[in-house]
Amino acid sequence: EVIDAILAVSHNPDITIMELMEDYIQGPDFPTGAYILGKSAIKKAYETGNGLIIMRAKTDIIDIHGGKKAIIVNEIPYMVNKARLIEKMAEHVKEKRIEGITEIRDESNREGIRIVIELRKDVQPEVILNQLFKLTSLQTTFGVNTIALVNNEPQTLNLKQMITYYLDHQEEVIKRRTAYDLKKAEDRAHILEGLKRALDQIDAIIDLIRTSRTTEIIQQRLMDEFDMSERQAKAIREMQLQRLAGLEREKIENELNDLLTLIADLKDILENRERILAIIEEELLQLKDKFADKRRTEIIQGTFDLEDEDLIPVEDIIISLTTNGYVKRMPVDTYKTQNRGGRGIKGMATNEDDIVDSLINMSTHDDLLFFTNFGKVYRIKGYNVPEFGRTAKGLPVVNLLNLDKDEYVKSMISIRKEDILEKKAEYLFFVTLNGLVKKTHIDEFENIRQSGKIAIGLKEDDQLVSVKLTTGNAQILVAASNGKLIRFKESDVRKMGRTASGVRGINVDGGHVIGMTTDQDGQFIMAISENGYGKMSPLDEYRESHRGGKGVKTINTTAKTGQLVALRAVNGDEDLLIITSEGIVIRLPMDQVKTAGRNTQGVRLIKVAEGSTVSSVEVVEKAEEDNEDSSDEAKE
Repeated sequence: EVIDAILAVSHNPDITIMELMEDYIQGPDFPTGAYILGKSAIKKAYETGNGLIIMRAKTDIIDIHGGKKAIIVNEIPYMVNKARLIEKMAEHVKEKRIEGITEIRDESNREGIRIVIELRKDVQPEVILNQLFKLTSLQTTFGVNTIALVNNEPQTLNLKQMITYYLDHQEEVIKRRTAYDLKKAEDRAHILEGLKRALDQIDAIIDLIRTSRTTEIIQQRLMDEFDMSERQAKAIREMQLQRLAGLEREKIENELNDLLTLIADLKDILENRERILAIIEEELLQLKDKFADKRRTEIIQGTFDLEDEDLIPVEDIIISLTTNGYVKRMPVDTYKTQNRGGRGIKGMATNEDDIVDSLINMSTHDDLLFFTNFGKVYRIKGYNVPEFGRTAKGLPVVNLLNLDKDEYVKSMISIRKEDILEKKAEYLFFVTLNGLVKKTHIDEFENIRQSGKIAIGLKEDDQLVSVKLTTGNAQILVAASNGKLIRFKESDVRKMGRTASGVRGINVDGGHVIGMTTDQDGQFIMAISENGYGKMSPLDEYRESHRGGKGVKTINTTAKTGQLVALRAVNGDEDLLIITSEGIVIRLPMDQVKTAGRNTQGVRLIKVAEGSTVSSVEVVEKAEEDNEDSSDEAKE
């Protein structure tokens, strides 16, 4: 790259720095490889002669045994000491500045560098890698300061000046070398001319030598009588007799002719700058052919100071939580769409004592609030929940949240920043098992410590059932296990603080609250019973009343249908995810769910095995329909 740029300046002295960067020199190339982040720092360094280039190690994230992941470091920045780097990593792990690394190994050999950083299952490799970049020499800066002596004075040079002065230097080298070779050739030619003249008058020269008493006299007489220079006279005086042979005379003449040709060529070089530049080009190309190899340091785009969140892809996910507190994250397309009445597929490895309790559809970058039986709330990002396979049990939520003894999660809710900014979400509306309701402004849940925060003051023998994001002007619908539902204005409930218990929302009449929704969630009310029956009813069929009443029927609960277990407001064009206490999940299009009056039992949506019940229902965006029978998968 450098040689090509030098030749470009040689051919076109008016070429710009930007043209040199775009067409010839990408940037610095270091023997240890690694990455250079972005071209802006290179551009500044090449334009001004000063700059800081950000260098980053080359890494890969791979899967290793037991579903764990590891970060592999293959190349490190130039001048970074590998042993010190590993020592610094271990120090950060020991001091808990970086959490999630289980082992660091140096597997480097003669083939190259290989540092293995093994990670815990529940951490995001991208986040750990970003922390390593911030805290260790896996990412470092390399200073550019191009100072050179120009006419014996130090100057800071830009890229074009560096190349131009280098060309000037090479011209001077060629001139001095040529002048040296010219003088050497002229000196030799001068001697040869003297030898040739001596051979032409060899008899007189021999007579002169015979009649002279000393070598000094011989040399002086040659200079005086034959008009020779001191050097020529000395060369003849020291000439061996064998040079008198005819063949030697021919050699002298040939050498002299060659020297005269060389002298003419050397003089032409000194008088012709184009020839000097051509010599420089020829010699540089020879260097390029002999030593050029592939670029080792790769220049990549991107910023060097990323927040951890920037490294996590924005994806739609499903968060599931079991009654025993196992939580996991899955891609939303884990479950293919099936026809209603299907058996579903295995969604989580559970047992008789552990059933899936909650299912939430959200984005990896949304905030996830966990509300516990103690009335406390915890806040994390969606991507902080570890991802597991469809049939995996998940991670105990106590490993994720700083829960107290006997504290467990009762409800989850996701919060999108966009909804808050657009005033689509201003309040959190709570409903408890015994029918109490409360609303609290969302700002009170902005800063939540790792140890959690009080969300609602629960009375004895009461539990939190559901939490909804509302605007303050919603219609609230609360349903009980006896199939009754009440509809009232959110404005009927005044704003309260976090520690308040709330006011009566519904008279559960011997049952308990199973869920809550609002008119902003959809135009139809989806009701699903514990034995897998469900239906949609128009929202308008539920008259508005005052809070605290018993409500009206939303589904006709019978021994066949079982009690009401789930309530959702839908638009009818979504997909429905139903999960049973056995961990079986079915995904079906909402248009297969019958629309019926509120005082009906609905149709069977999922075949629930004996001894099993529907435990959770979630509404997700519509997916492409897959009519394949998934019963085989259920047997796995």
